[in-house]
Amino acid sequence: MYKRVRRRIVAEINVVPYIDVMLVLLIIFMVTAPLVTQGVKVDLPKADAEALDKDSKPPLVASIDAQGNYYLAVGTSKNEPMSAEQIAILVAEHIKLEPLTPVVVNADGAVSYDAVIQLMVLLQQKAGVASVGLMTDPGEK
Repeated sequence: MYKRVRRRIVAEINVVPYIDVMLVLLIIFMVTAPLVTQGVKVDLPKADAEALDKDSKPPLVASIDAQGNYYLAVGTSKNEPMSAEQIAILVAEHIKLEPLTPVVVNADGAVSYDAVIQLMVLLQQKAGVASVGLMTDPGEK
């Protein structure tokens, strides 16, 4: 009469839905990762930091004295006190002409941490400086 055909049991796992879920999770993490990072990217100084190369361009030095006055010096030339916005405008113009010029902040030890950070943020956001360094005196050994 009728012959009964036995079907074999398939022991394979269908991984396509798992791949779809993993790709969705990957996209979510890639989108949210930049939003999680906060703060200002800074090259923090070390006590035994090396000086700039002699072959590099003279740096733009934004200084804050103990009274909170701002100055901008290119190489060895010093300027009169100015506002932080004026410094940002001058640095932005200089960076347009010479984009590889290093920019460093030289602040008096009595200046508040907030004033230094505000100047660094202003230099990065308004002037377009990629990396702002901090000047230090050589540490004692």
